[in-house]
Amino acid sequence: MLRNAFEPWHLILIIAVLVLLFGSKKLPDMARGLGRSMRILKSEAKALKDDQPAEAPRAESTVGH
Repeated sequence: MLRNAFEPWHLILIIAVLVLLFGSKKLPDMARGLGRSMRILKSEAKALKDDQPAEAPRAESTVGH
């Protein structure tokens, strides 16, 4: 059903609409901001993942005593 959901002409049409809506000068700034946001989200998700195993043994040891 969705095999050909995004053909090359779909992507070209999406890019053309974005350029028309926001202008060619705003798109690099928007892409840069999106990249920064994704990096921050990735680092926060990694930090959250690293914190979870450290908290799990403490909770189990207090339940056992």
